[in-house]
Amino acid sequence: MEASPKDFLKLHFIVFLWGFTAILGNEMTIPATDVVMYRTALASIVLAGFMYFKSKTFQVNRADMMPLILTGFIIAIHWFLFFESARVSNVSVSLAGMATTTFWTSLIEPLFNKRKIRVFEVILGLVVISGLYVIFRFEFNNALGLGLAMASAFMAALFSVLNGKMTHKLSQYTITFYEMAAAAIGIAIFIPFYKYFFLAETATYALPTTRDWGLLLILSVVCTVYAFSASVELMKRITAYVVNLTINLEPVYGIILAVIIYGENEEMSAGFYYGTLIILAAVLSYPVIRRSQRKALERKKKLGLG
Repeated sequence: MEASPKDFLKLHFIVFLWGFTAILGNEMTIPATDVVMYRTALASIVLAGFMYFKSKTFQVNRADMMPLILTGFIIAIHWFLFFESARVSNVSVSLAGMATTTFWTSLIEPLFNKRKIRVFEVILGLVVISGLYVIFRFEFNNALGLGLAMASAFMAALFSVLNGKMTHKLSQYTITFYEMAAAAIGIAIFIPFYKYFFLAETATYALPTTRDWGLLLILSVVCTVYAFSASVELMKRITAYVVNLTINLEPVYGIILAVIIYGENEEMSAGFYYGTLIILAAVLSYPVIRRSQRKALERKKKLGLG
């Protein structure tokens, strides 16, 4: 089934919501690990209630359960690195680093789907990398944050490709429920070890404030249950590469929001914005290139050359 203009509009709205998540996570008083734990736990509880009242199935084949659990763990790592990146640098740097998702996807998706690597996808991914190089050159003091964000982007590419395969077997609600539950359990097990060995803390789980709970509900219900389920459903009609290419607009949406909310604290060098423009150019050029390739293929078929 071909994607409609409405599908792409919906995808952009989802990406806008994801651009807002870095700000929500940055506003909370609890550590990044705990943000992920509460976010995924609340999301799985809310989704379980929705599925029960809407009579959605919870049934999953044994063969599909392990991939769902593994993907849930990957999602937990992705979000932890993402929120931690924003805290060690700032929201803008974290979102810019996430733009490498396209490059990682161009390498990972062909391996999983057993198709040839499309040269132009790799080239566009490298263009994104060049944009990040420009950012890195002018924002060297934010190297750790950018590195964490790029690692988070790799995890995002991985779970997007894995979900793209699962959408043909299970509903988006079933996929999201089990992955959120697995992410919550995985990060809950990880937290005590992480805090003990890396932070030298004896405390385990942080207790959110009243304000944190409000932000967590928005993060869980709107930016996770709705956005994640909707994105999984869109993957039935849109490839993981196109989804992740569009997600490269997340820095643009997020940076605009961050500048509006934080003002001077989010102001970056001119090089940062030049790099972001390079990334944006790569995003916008993909549908143009893909459309021209399809038209060329159609012409070949008509001429009997395809």
